[in-house]
Amino acid sequence: MNQPTPSDEPRLAPRPVERPPVDPAQAAAFGRPRGVEGAFDKLYAPAQSADGKIIAQPPAPESLAEAFGRPPGAEGVVLQRPADDSGPGDGQPEPALWSRKTDPWRDPGAPAVLGVPALEAGNGDGDGAEPGTFPMLSLPEVVFGRRVKPSALALLGAVCLLIGAVGGLVGWWIADTGNALTGQATISEAQAGKERAPGSVADIARRVSPAVISIEVVSGQAGSVGSGVMVDPAGYAVTNNHVIALATTEPQAKITAVFSDGTRTEAKVVGTDPKTDLAVVKVAVANPVVIQVGKSSDLQPGDSVIAVGSPLGLQNTVTAGIVSALHRPVTAQGDNGEPPVTYDAIQTDAPINHGNSGGALVDATGALIGINSSIRTDGDTGQGGSIGIGFAIPAGDAIKIARLLISNGQVKHADIGINAASVSADTSEGAQVLNVADGGPAARAGIAEGDVITKVGDRMVRNAPELTVAVRARNAGDVVPVQLVRQGRPLVVNVTLGSD
Repeated sequence: MNQPTPSDEPRLAPRPVERPPVDPAQAAAFGRPRGVEGAFDKLYAPAQSADGKIIAQPPAPESLAEAFGRPPGAEGVVLQRPADDSGPGDGQPEPALWSRKTDPWRDPGAPAVLGVPALEAGNGDGDGAEPGTFPMLSLPEVVFGRRVKPSALALLGAVCLLIGAVGGLVGWWIADTGNALTGQATISEAQAGKERAPGSVADIARRVSPAVISIEVVSGQAGSVGSGVMVDPAGYAVTNNHVIALATTEPQAKITAVFSDGTRTEAKVVGTDPKTDLAVVKVAVANPVVIQVGKSSDLQPGDSVIAVGSPLGLQNTVTAGIVSALHRPVTAQGDNGEPPVTYDAIQTDAPINHGNSGGALVDATGALIGINSSIRTDGDTGQGGSIGIGFAIPAGDAIKIARLLISNGQVKHADIGINAASVSADTSEGAQVLNVADGGPAARAGIAEGDVITKVGDRMVRNAPELTVAVRARNAGDVVPVQLVRQGRPLVVNVTLGSD
């Protein structure tokens, strides 16, 4: 069979040139923008495959198409492109929602178009919102993301309260069970007694402590600590001579007085009496608290006493005890070549230690009855602290000597003019005369070496220290009867006392 040649195939006649009418909406959507002539932008070319076919864009995801596509029933609605800012042009009516940002290349079949907010400034929502504002979210909307019924919120609150109550009950039960296992104790707290009756140790200490000072003496690397008692508003204080002895031998020594409130001030030595271990210092203070001076002669063994001072440097220390004995002669070797110390002491069992020296011994009324001076220690054990035997200079003797030191700067004691030693025999007990000073009071009265003095005035003499204190209790120039034993025979002579 012969195939027809190409020249034999029928040819299609040219189609007539017909241009159907263009839909104005299509022209507005796809026509050239106003003011644009010629071809479209040649820089844009759709993607093509190797065989020259245009690659179409894949369909939009179903979720996006559902979110941004036309709602059901609006498939025939065409979003129009505005011709300019004044309207859609071509005589078309202005859309209800108009995009002020024109896009001449927008696809009218696109699901959505960018535009201004649905509510413009000045359009309220009718719920009392100001123009240009929008209703604020409620608490349920913020917390739960949607509205919640008030009844549901109330039920939720009740459930929370119930859970909290149950948790509290469980915690209480666990705590109560733990207490049952470890045991419970009801501790009764009693209010501390604040009433301090007059005459109590606390009341006396409160009144006396401001008048008792701590005395510190420092000279280079050397120093000492003792106590003192303020006895005069002018700033005079009584203390022991051995407390401030360093200041009398070394001029560069510094004396500091420390009061119970911590005030520190300088002090100067006014005068000393090494024979009775007393001294007076002047403290640089205005209107100090001074102690009330009592009568040591009214004391009886067993009376309550209180010692106040700075034992071992511990300021404002208070100890209590009783009067153990009266008229207990005490003698000690003098320091730095000074004469022996002898005084008629009050013995007490109130604890006294080093540093109490010069402090106050007061009675149950808080009155000064003695100046603490020394203690008896146990030499066998080497114990250097209090063993319940302390000695104080009677306040009567101390104040008498202090007045003389303040007025004269020195003290003269009555003297009998002999050296004596203690003796104790079957026939006599007293102070035996070792030697008699030529021309002295004893020599003029006819007292001889070997005589044993047993009494001076009305004071019994049982040893040499007691003879000294009996004589010093008198004044120079006094005529005093002296009872003695000479060769076994008692004898009484009158002696006119002299001065040392």
